[in-house]
Amino acid sequence: MSIQYLKNIEPEQALELTKLVEYQQGQIVSRTLAQNKAVSITLFAFDKEEEISTHASDGDAMLTVLDGNARITIGEKVHSLTQGQTIVMPAQIPHAVAAADRFKMMLTVVFPKPAEKES
Repeated sequence: MSIQYLKNIEPEQALELTKLVEYQQGQIVSRTLAQNKAVSITLFAFDKEEEISTHASDGDAMLTVLDGNARITIGEKVHSLTQGQTIVMPAQIPHAVAAADRFKMMLTVVFPKPAEKES
């Protein structure tokens, strides 16, 4: 039996990531594919006008829009992203994610090794 590091996703199958999370009215739906000390990979579906408020992460976060349009704030700068676009939200920089329209995204966060964390 082999070890599977990814969860909630079928191995050895061609998949459409956009079909792994469904829109729900007035909600943000998520599906975690990996979560450990080194990396987090999560799919999200945001209904229109839903948002994740300003926060910071210990790791660099790479957001890829899979469907729709997103409004991403990093520090004081607002970015409008559409399907197929990717942006990196650097570690320790406050950021927020909002749905301009309904949208789906894949979020990959890469965390520093414990010895690399700044004091």
